[in-house]
Amino acid sequence: MTAAAGEQPDSPVPPGTGWPDDPATAATPVAEDAAAVRRLAATAGTLAELTARQSVCRACPRLVEWREQVAREKRRSFASERYWGRPIPGWGAERPRVLIMGLAPAAHGGNRTGRVFTGDRSGDVLYASLWRTGLAAQETSITAGDGQRLLGARMVAAVRCAPPQNKPTVSERDTCAPWLTAEFALVAGDLRSIVCLGHFAWQATWPLLAEAGLDVPRPRPAFGHGAEALVPRRDGESLLVIGCYHPSQQNTFTGRVTGVMLDDVFRRARLHAGM
Repeated sequence: MTAAAGEQPDSPVPPGTGWPDDPATAATPVAEDAAAVRRLAATAGTLAELTARQSVCRACPRLVEWREQVAREKRRSFASERYWGRPIPGWGAERPRVLIMGLAPAAHGGNRTGRVFTGDRSGDVLYASLWRTGLAAQETSITAGDGQRLLGARMVAAVRCAPPQNKPTVSERDTCAPWLTAEFALVAGDLRSIVCLGHFAWQATWPLLAEAGLDVPRPRPAFGHGAEALVPRRDGESLLVIGCYHPSQQNTFTGRVTGVMLDDVFRRARLHAGM
């Protein structure tokens, strides 16, 4: 979103100040350390309450400093825009059939726009594929509040803040994990497929499923594009976990992953999910 002429954009965006789809208010409790993340994630009674708490977390000092520095200094091409500059909550269907797992928001993508995989070239490729395969209402995802919707799908990131060099530490991943665990517990009732965008997301998925009490494969399956593993659900159905190369700019420019390859993965996920 662009600031009025002569107005200094207020970045990062304070919670409850009118940003589209902001789930938080000024009264939303803030996690300041790992123990608070565990407590606030475990006690969120609804998905709306959980995503609000995710969106104001300050538990990882390095990530907080970086995401807010980027939001203040901005990229030159976005100098007139407000940057979200906060953690990116999960978004999409509340009872998804397909869950899409990413690594973390991009500094000038989700960290700017307030929605994961939105406003950067990775997101352009990803949402175009989701639209072609019937999982998104629009071909593009520009910013929060642009009318985009996920159809029978939900998108989350293993780490909710943009990390320096796109590389969160193990400690940051583990600190953030309770947000993901709590979200999975709230949305997993109808879930049948998980698409892991990249090796980091693939690795984060197995402890998530084990924490949920599911019987995960041992040894854990190796990651690869199109790699699949079936995990039994308690209702007698199965959860299909699919590996997918990350639609990073490097991967798409070199042809390591193409639109057709992404489409194949998402169609497979839809098929197993009965969509």
